[in-house]
Amino acid sequence: MDRLSLHAFMSQYRYGVVSSISPAGTPQSALVGIATSPELEIVFDTVKSSRKYPNLIARPACSFVVGWSGEQTVQFEGIAKEPLGPELKRCQEIYFAAWPDGPARMAWPGITWFVVRPTWIRYSDFDQRPPLIEEMVLASK
Repeated sequence: MDRLSLHAFMSQYRYGVVSSISPAGTPQSALVGIATSPELEIVFDTVKSSRKYPNLIARPACSFVVGWSGEQTVQFEGIAKEPLGPELKRCQEIYFAAWPDGPARMAWPGITWFVVRPTWIRYSDFDQRPPLIEEMVLASK
């Protein structure tokens, strides 16, 4: 599957499960609202009081699962970054395009955004026979 097709698939979904690593080294997962950029970045908002926020600041490697209607999914590993300045504005534009109510959350105490750049993606489609499983390794920026 090429990048354009992956973007089309991922953009159908407004939710994903993000997994991060706690200070104790244990995995922690959360359902988050997402938006996907044409570069296959995942953008999401969270509050600084969440468990994922300090996890991703200290240990930015994380993973996502996106899409689970039927048996088509994307497994996604990447590096999370809290964007600032012009990069934050770019990420917010991507997020607000998928979540028009997002600007209302800007008033929430401790609201922030993360952008996750992919390092590895696996698309799986077990709805077809034989199943289609394709992987893509990407250079981290």
